[in-house]
Amino acid sequence: MRHDWIADILAVIDTGSFARAAEARHVTQSAFTRRMDAIEDHLGGPLFDRRRKPVEILPVTHALEPALRAGLQQQSTLLRDLSEAAAGGGAITLACQHAISATVSPGIVRALSCAGFEPVRIRSGNQDECLLMLLSGAADLVISYAAADGVPEPGSAFEVCQIGQDRLIPVAAPGLERSANGALPVVAYPSDVFFGGLVAELWRDLPEDIVLHRRIETALTLAAYRYAVEGLAVAWLPQALVQPDLDNGRLRRVAEAGPDLPLDIRMLRLAGSGREGAQRGWDVIRDNAGGVSEGFP
Repeated sequence: MRHDWIADILAVIDTGSFARAAEARHVTQSAFTRRMDAIEDHLGGPLFDRRRKPVEILPVTHALEPALRAGLQQQSTLLRDLSEAAAGGGAITLACQHAISATVSPGIVRALSCAGFEPVRIRSGNQDECLLMLLSGAADLVISYAAADGVPEPGSAFEVCQIGQDRLIPVAAPGLERSANGALPVVAYPSDVFFGGLVAELWRDLPEDIVLHRRIETALTLAAYRYAVEGLAVAWLPQALVQPDLDNGRLRRVAEAGPDLPLDIRMLRLAGSGREGAQRGWDVIRDNAGGVSEGFP
């Protein structure tokens, strides 16, 4: 079966609807529906019950899900290996959380380039999207944040290596004005993204006299950074991202908004991953991990 067909089927399984699957596959819903029509026509029968809203995954499709995921990973690995062979064998793909793409990844790219990896492909997403890229074979390694205290390990499917540390801190532009009722305007993250869960836990522990006003909500850390710089609200951001602004006075640490949250910077790969280039890239990043917290390496 074609590689893109498998990815389309799994997108519906993962998202639970054609509309969200189309968004994940970066096509319009009508185009995605036509693609699914073609897949089912080719296979000779339906994979989903479209009469239900949201769409219902048929038992036969559920039963084949593990084989579909294994097939997609094998095809992705093969396609990547062929591409690397054509390009000289030195390419590597990293899936990074959005903020890490803007802070840690330049140093990692420098280390990998010095070791002969070119091109170094950076794919950005939220934490779950990065792990899905790894599982599907679309990425060799994941670079992500983890809360330093009390976070469960990602499971036996992954190998994990800590390569640095950071802190999530509340910052705002000097002169930020409170709301009319004295509340502190803040940027909130959605509850289903990594920073959203961390900040929500912090807010639950704030003193009763600290009142927050959710002025803005965004899943994008770099958007939250811009809102803080523009003086719109307090934003909880990685220190590695905002340290230059703290140094030059463009932003200030807002102590009354709560404590800093320690973060680990971790590298993940699939357990037992056998691709030589991915193993060598893992070793290069691990061996140069000493300077991650200061801009790597």
